[in-house]
Amino acid sequence: MRRGIAATALVAALAVSATACGGDDGGNGGSKGSGELSGTVTWWDTSSVGSEDKVFKKLAQDFTKLHPKVKVNYVNVPFGEAQNKFKNAAQSGSGAPDVIRSEVAWTPEFADLGYLAPLDGTAALKNEDDFLKQAAASTQYDGKTYAVPQVIDSMGIFYNKKIFKEAGVEVPKTIDELKTVSATIKDKTGKTGLYLRGDDAYWFLSFLYGEGGDLVDAKEKKVTIDGEAGVKALETVKDLVDSKTAITDATNGWDNMQASFKDGKVAMMINGPWAVADTYAGAEFTDKANLGIAPVPAGSAGQGAPQGGHNLAVYAGSKNLDASYAFTEYMTSAESQAKVAKELSLLPTRNSVYSQPGVASNEIIGFFRPVVDKAVERPWIPETGSLFAPLVTEYTKVLTGQTTPEKGAKATAEEYRKLLKDWK
Repeated sequence: MRRGIAATALVAALAVSATACGGDDGGNGGSKGSGELSGTVTWWDTSSVGSEDKVFKKLAQDFTKLHPKVKVNYVNVPFGEAQNKFKNAAQSGSGAPDVIRSEVAWTPEFADLGYLAPLDGTAALKNEDDFLKQAAASTQYDGKTYAVPQVIDSMGIFYNKKIFKEAGVEVPKTIDELKTVSATIKDKTGKTGLYLRGDDAYWFLSFLYGEGGDLVDAKEKKVTIDGEAGVKALETVKDLVDSKTAITDATNGWDNMQASFKDGKVAMMINGPWAVADTYAGAEFTDKANLGIAPVPAGSAGQGAPQGGHNLAVYAGSKNLDASYAFTEYMTSAESQAKVAKELSLLPTRNSVYSQPGVASNEIIGFFRPVVDKAVERPWIPETGSLFAPLVTEYTKVLTGQTTPEKGAKATAEEYRKLLKDWK
């Protein structure tokens, strides 16, 4: 679940709890000498508490039914803290888990730092040809495989069908239509059209891609956020707020956005499949049929949405690699992915799962699959996960009127060029 990519830059000094101790614990070692796995596997799950975590925890417990001598130490780590918390633990050699649920952009960074075990030729990788190509791409670094894709995702517009019917409007396909539809919704129902999350720059990417832009061009080793498309995208989101098409926030964006949409205070929000289970818990969606999902409205260059998702990676310092490999394989198997897809509407990373009963008929997955196929991949470079902190600072300042789109784009680019040595 993606609740705050940029927030990870703020928690570098977090201490690692001893109760979350994993791979470097001397008592964690297992053995396969008798042909049977044993020992403890500590798993850091970064999924959302209250919906996703229940399903993943149950799945982890099911692994121990197949391997009764293995204990799975399940630890739910808040997504916004996990990236730096893992780096701190791995660097210190104390408290890192055996297995971590890694956001796709973290995988090349962790691998570059030497914190992940290469998985080629291990039990963690099984039926590799079954993985979606774009999902597998995020697991590769410097010619080796450092993770196994668990779920893949992208973003769309979630909308309240009841409010749309009351206002007599259709789903907007462009930014101009979004403004018109929102104005009509406000006039007819008193509701706000869109909640635009302002504290996480991941929510900005659809607008950036919609203008034909990107953060960087990894092939050319060039920073591009300060180009014409980047400035235009920042102008677009600022105009959505200034025109009252959208309301936004500078803090606690996830909770504010979800609450406003679930309670029917706003008609639309931009979100992904990870938000479906929580959204269904809202008063407006006790009838699940009231939730509509459509592509993010297109910008001047077309419709764009980011590719996201999560991988499972094994800590290089684990004292129980055999059990960790087996756990990773189990959690990313076709059978496990089918269970997750049916219960949470999260998109599988294996082609074979999409045709399974209960998955093929899932309306949410049916919508997001073609969106994922066309989603824009982020550059799989070690610094990708660090690009969001400078961007969210300027993104929030633009939305709240503290800076201009031009200055925000320029300031972000300056920070990128400090981070990416020798890039243009």
